Formats: sequence, C-alpha cells, structure tokens
Amino acid sequence: MATTAAAPKGLEGVVAANSGVCYIDGEAGVLAYRGIDIHELAEKSTFEETCYLLWFGKLPTRAELADLTAKLAAERKLDPAILDLMGRVPKTATPMEVLRTAVSALSFYDSEAEKIDHDANVRKAIRLTSQIAMIVACYDRIRKGKKVVAPDASLSHAANFLLQLNGEKPSAAAEKALDVALILHADHELNASTFAARVTAATLADMHSAVTSAIGALKGPLHGGANEAVMRMLFEIDKNGEDPVEHVKKMLADHKKISGFGHRVYHTEDPRATHLRQMSRDLGRSANPKWYEMSEKIEQYIKAEKHLNANVDFYSASTYTTMGLDVDLFTPVFAVSRISGWAAHVIEQLDDNRLIRPRAEYIGPPYPNKYVAIEKR
Repeated sequence: MATTAAAPKGLEGVVAANSGVCYIDGEAGVLAYRGIDIHELAEKSTFEETCYLLWFGKLPTRAELADLTAKLAAERKLDPAILDLMGRVPKTATPMEVLRTAVSALSFYDSEAEKIDHDANVRKAIRLTSQIAMIVACYDRIRKGKKVVAPDASLSHAANFLLQLNGEKPSAAAEKALDVALILHADHELNASTFAARVTAATLADMHSAVTSAIGALKGPLHGGANEAVMRMLFEIDKNGEDPVEHVKKMLADHKKISGFGHRVYHTEDPRATHLRQMSRDLGRSANPKWYEMSEKIEQYIKAEKHLNANVDFYSASTYTTMGLDVDLFTPVFAVSRISGWAAHVIEQLDDNRLIRPRAEYIGPPYPNKYVAIEKR
C-alpha cells in the first residue's frame, strides 16, 4: 500500500478555511480583526463597535453603532425557564457546564432558532452576545443565593455585565478594563472553539448548536482554563508566603507546566498580553498590587531562563482577580467576549458553506488484514 508523509499532529500549519474575519502574523506578533490591528482597537474602540466590525465587516457609523447598541440592550433578557434551569442544577455544577447547557437550552425559546439565513444569523449573534453575558452573571448570583440583577439599558455591554454580576454600577476604570479585555478576546482565527463552531455550522446546524459546540471545546483545559491555572498558582504562592521565582523553579524541577507562557501561533509576544499586562498593573495600583507584582517576577524569570513570552492568559489572571472575578468565571468571561467571534465565523461559514470533512492518514494494520474466526484466535 502506498504511503504518504504523516499528517501534522493537531493540524498544525494546515490551512482549513478561507476567512475574512481575523488576520494573524505569528512571526511579527500581529493580530487584526478585519485588517484593523488589535492595538488600535484596544486603544480606540469599544466592544460594541468591535462586534459590529466582526459581524458586518466594517466599522459602524455613529448611527449604525447606536442601532446595534440599542439592539443589544433590547436582547438583554432571559426566558424565566432559563433562570429556573440555572437554579435547579446540582451544587457541584461549574459555571462552564451551566453556560454550555443554558446556551443549548436557549434555542427552545428562540423563534428563529432553526433559521440559518444571513439576516437571522446576525440577529442571533446579537441575541446570544447579550444572553451569554447575562447567563454568566446571573448564574454566579444564583449559586451564591443572591437576587438576579436587572440590566440597565443606559450602560455599555461591559458595564452591564459587571452590574449584573456584582449588583452595583462599576467604576469607570473597571468598565474600561473589562471592555478592553472583551475586545482582546473577541476573535482569534481558527482556534479550537471557533473551528468546532464552523465544523458544526457546516452541517447546516443552527447557530445555537454551533455555539454550544464552541463552548464545549472552550471548556477543555488546553483551550480555556490556562488563566485559571495561573491564578491558582499565584494563590498557592501567596498562601504559603513563598517567593514567586523560587516557587516556579520548584515547579520546573518537578517537570510541571507553568501556564500562561508560549503560544502555538505567536513566536514573539502575544499582542493581547501587551495590553493585559498594562491593565493588570494599572488596576493593581488602585486596588491590590501584589498579583501584578508576583506575575511580573515570574514573567521576567521565565523569559530569561526559558525564552518564553507571556501569552494572553498570563496577565488576564491577575487582571480578572483584581476586578473581583472568581477564578471559575475566567473561562466563562472568555465566552462572553468570544461569542462575537464565534458568531462572525458561523455567519461567514453559512454564507458560503461547504461541509467540512477532512481525511485521516491511515496508520493501522496493513490492508488487507484478514478476519480470523473466533474459534481460531
């Protein structure tokens, strides 16, 4: 039987789709949405404007942005059955498990759930962006025995999330920090969750199914969860009163992974890490600086000794903790942002669809491998 070169593990380096959503240059450390550099968006844009850019392919006019903002506000609601569902899950349920299940259940109460035309998908993108943020915030309050907080149509998406999570209007600094974090996490080309969403959409499944697939992929610790591991490490260092660098040295000596460093795509600094480092430092100055200071020492050591750069997860850990988020909310908050990119890719996939059906390089027993009767085995 003829043999060919083995397929790259994990499809590394394989181009699997044409897309106009996200541009990455790993060698130069460039990330851009619709060609606009992430640094420009982080400095000048808002999450709502970034959503428009991802879904419509261009920056909005003032009127178009106002219209989208109004539509996001109008969709910031959940059917009572979803809230009831979240109140009935086992106490052991994690926020990611609840998010995955609740998003799937949302389709029961969406009159356009089965529609997959372009306009319906855009409307569902808006709906799901508002609803996913509400699910994460409302479940956190429900599991803590607190009353669900109604949204405020006058507030931004980031401010509404913090309002519904904490029960009070956030400071301007906290709102801005979360808004930038949402922009930074909005899309990242064909990462695992986005590829899962496109594969599901390519079967002509509905957007709720595609997004549920994406959340399932994000739940895995090799995709989402790295920033949780970073923060748990920092908590352990703080609890034991250790020197951060000495703790990391011990981990390396024990052949343990230090989460938050290196990246499959970037060979220089992850451009998102540049902003999150600054956010962690700025938030720390106004609240508790120790998480940033510990992180900085670890980053400097790993960069000097292992020549690895911090990625998006490393400083998002201290940033989110300083903002008051529980560790098990880190990955759900990623979904609060990434729904914008998932939806953009689902829209793009279904606008020019072809079933995604790759092949596998067979490495099993050679053909023909004869069947042997059971009495002769």
